[in-house]
Amino acid sequence: MTQNIFQKLYHKDLEKAYANFDGIILDNKIDDLEDVQSYFENLRSKSKSNTKILVSYHNHFWEPILTLASKLGLRKKVGVQNWLDQRDVENLLNLSEFEVVSTTKRFFGLTVITIAKTRKQIKESKHKEYSVSVVVPARNEEGNIAKVTPNIPKFGKWQEFIFVEGNSTDKTWSAINNFQFSIFKQGSSSKNPNFKRTIKAFRQKGKGKADAVKLGFEKASGDILMIYDADRTVNGNDLEKFYRVLSSGIGRFANGSRMVYPMEKDAMRTLNKIGNKIFGLLFSSILGTRFKDTLCGTKAMWRRDFVKFKKDYKSYLKTDPFGDFALIFTAIKHKMKVVEIPVRYKERVYGSTNINRFRHGLLLCKMTLLAFIEFKL
Repeated sequence: MTQNIFQKLYHKDLEKAYANFDGIILDNKIDDLEDVQSYFENLRSKSKSNTKILVSYHNHFWEPILTLASKLGLRKKVGVQNWLDQRDVENLLNLSEFEVVSTTKRFFGLTVITIAKTRKQIKESKHKEYSVSVVVPARNEEGNIAKVTPNIPKFGKWQEFIFVEGNSTDKTWSAINNFQFSIFKQGSSSKNPNFKRTIKAFRQKGKGKADAVKLGFEKASGDILMIYDADRTVNGNDLEKFYRVLSSGIGRFANGSRMVYPMEKDAMRTLNKIGNKIFGLLFSSILGTRFKDTLCGTKAMWRRDFVKFKKDYKSYLKTDPFGDFALIFTAIKHKMKVVEIPVRYKERVYGSTNINRFRHGLLLCKMTLLAFIEFKL
């Protein structure tokens, strides 16, 4: 690779680089980006059909050593780093419609270099819009209800938001009913001037998030089904990424992953974080598909797949108190292409988590055993 092909890319010369070079070098550029996927997507949208991209970044296995070196003054101090591993970067490039050509390691594995090229876009799906149903399970989320939807962008043909409440000890149900629907007046979109948003609200008869999601999916009428937790610990803007994965044909089942980017300080307790990483490795091995985060509440799938495979989904729900695994197991059983979408996980601003680390940890062990029996034996 010669310098006349590749050019280092900085924010200030972004547009100029797109127009004048067939190749671009991102030298340790992605380490501190807020949203690497959006950065890659912007790069892809302005790249030429033959553009190649070279991404160099630090190997995440060196994080403890480099962090210690910074604290001891042996290395320049830096801010919070992303510390993406090789598969994280390759996945983010794939989501942004780049095709990975090669990946190599340099300097005893300290630096990883990934080269990718622009992938041919799927023209047919780019011009078609799909309707979207966003299911919002809400238990003890009174203070979050009015803030859930304003931050979710307009995308798709139309959107409906399905709030499902049950067994709250606060006034969540009243907050849903008293919600100011005026913000959902018919709005316009640059892609669709007739874009509309509607709201539905239901009270579940059963208990737990799994039951709430099942009810929401059964009441949904959109082409694409999404789950978005009312605690707002995932940015609402990220839902558009889930939509693009399905609408572009990149995947049939989109699973959020909170274990890629650094989290806010109190977003997840340390034991929970360690447990999530361990179970992610176990499920990835058992299912034969990478799941860095099985319990991220944000997921998306086609309603036609839900209707077609509902019998299996309901069968898995009998042993799955979370609901996440019923969807994941159904997707794996029916050979859906699973795509993980990295999201930033934020600290709650209202209420407290409904997760009990020890009781739910034991349930995770049970689900791991059931997965092993189902997919390995």
